[in-house]
Amino acid sequence: MFLFACCTNVLSLLTSLPPGIGRTVRIAVCVVATLVSFGSSALCAPVSNTLDPHPLKTADTSSPQATLKSFIDTCDELYRRFFGEGRKFRNEAERRALASRALRCLDLSEVPESVRISVGREVAVHLKEVIDRIDLPQEDTWLDTEQDAEKKIERWTIPNTEITIALVKEGPRSGEFLFTAETVERAAEFYDVIKDLPNKERETVTPGLYQFFLSEPGWMLPRSWIRALPPWAHARWLGQAVWQWVCMIGTLVLALGLMLGIYLLGRRRAHVLRSNVLRYLITLGFPVLAMLVPLAAIHFIGEHIRISGNVLLVTAFSLRLVFLFALIVVLLGAGNRIAALVIATPWIQPRGLDAQLVRLICRVVSIVAATIVFLEGGRQFGIPLTTLLASAGVGGLALALAAQDTLKNVLGGIMITLDKPYKVGERIVLKGYDGFVEEIGLRSTKIRLLTGHQASIPNEVMANSDIENIGRRPHIRRTATIQMPSTTPVDKVNRALKIVRKALDDHEGMDEDFPPRIFMRDINDASIGIFLIYWYHPPNYWDYLAFSERVNLQVMEQFETEQIPFAKPALTIHMAESSVQGISDLKDAD
Repeated sequence: MFLFACCTNVLSLLTSLPPGIGRTVRIAVCVVATLVSFGSSALCAPVSNTLDPHPLKTADTSSPQATLKSFIDTCDELYRRFFGEGRKFRNEAERRALASRALRCLDLSEVPESVRISVGREVAVHLKEVIDRIDLPQEDTWLDTEQDAEKKIERWTIPNTEITIALVKEGPRSGEFLFTAETVERAAEFYDVIKDLPNKERETVTPGLYQFFLSEPGWMLPRSWIRALPPWAHARWLGQAVWQWVCMIGTLVLALGLMLGIYLLGRRRAHVLRSNVLRYLITLGFPVLAMLVPLAAIHFIGEHIRISGNVLLVTAFSLRLVFLFALIVVLLGAGNRIAALVIATPWIQPRGLDAQLVRLICRVVSIVAATIVFLEGGRQFGIPLTTLLASAGVGGLALALAAQDTLKNVLGGIMITLDKPYKVGERIVLKGYDGFVEEIGLRSTKIRLLTGHQASIPNEVMANSDIENIGRRPHIRRTATIQMPSTTPVDKVNRALKIVRKALDDHEGMDEDFPPRIFMRDINDASIGIFLIYWYHPPNYWDYLAFSERVNLQVMEQFETEQIPFAKPALTIHMAESSVQGISDLKDAD
């Protein structure tokens, strides 16, 4: 309750948060508070006064005698505790310890790990019921540890049965004597054969154990309610009582509805809060909660409704499969949210190459993590790893063949990301396209042309093309030739050179490393040409045009004052633009 009160105080503090994030966090805290309250009641519940003096004691499997005795004594202790105290929450931890001790006597290596505990419990009940109904040799005639060592016995079968205890030679249980995997597999068969026989008169006999195992509900379902049900509710079909079928189906429907509701709520909140990275990251809690619902359903169905047999195996397998796919969805969603969190930092352009690289890395990492989870989940379900790898390899090959063009574009995008020949906002020219880069995606690059149209070019083409990056020019260069008639006197030619040089002397936008150059270059029968070249910094296109206009007018006015004529054509201008390093501001003007 203290932990629940802490969560409640935190919830009250969250009322001061903004409405959007406040609602999201308050929903998560409500769920956490409920789980914390539930868990704290389990942890803080009073402990039974009849605790096992050796709670960490494990089963003695040093010989066939020791294994059989440990198994019988542990099952007898569990039986006495169940019927003496009931399946109450306060002895849950001790009950699990005793059950684990009984399962330690069984070779469950061939049972899928995901259902090993539930299968082991049912096998233990079957074997105990069988042992209670068969004759056992006198205990003093059983093989003991010293005789085992002398005779080096590795296998012992209970007389007149096929129940065998054998030495494990490989694996983590190597050197222990366990009920063999074949015995584990045939336990239900043995029980079906002897279930109508009476129990033997022994102190360790546990009458009604199997019926108790099948029908006794967990602590969350009051036993008085179950026992008060009419007889038809206790009728069995496929090994389960009618009330168990009703509770299981209701649990599955509730779990499915809860998962769907949490997922849809989280998706809606994520769509609304996507613009806010922190809130978007918090919405990952919704799919995480939805992912945990199947595990809670498995626990409730197995521990409290007490479903058993093949019905439990199929149900648990299906719910664990749902959990596996939900976990994969969570991993993929986490990759997207982590990418959004990194891209939100001020040093990364949201639509630039770095952002695409971050998205790509996060997606690859999340896909790799999901693949590992898929393979490990398959192993837990008992599917060989080689089979999963072979299936993944065949599926990957088929996918690669079907998506060759897409893969080429993705690889082209990776090459562009690494080489960085352009970035968002820069003006580029390639294959007749002239415009500004708007977006660099995994499949294509979008360019806003100077005409206003948008061109989407596959990254494969972009990676293999010659690209002229106008956006990175450090300056705008102008070259021009002023033509005068060939009959112009030399003194006026000299005067014309002085006028042009004065107009460009220490001009606006001049870089010290790039002074203007003016020479009389051309002389022929028709005209005399004055060649000029200058560079304008920074490469702001509209400022450059305004400056060039002022230079032209100043030259024309001075020529008119000095009565220096222009040849026809009077003025020929050639403009060349360098593509080195810098950014053009033509985009703003366009």
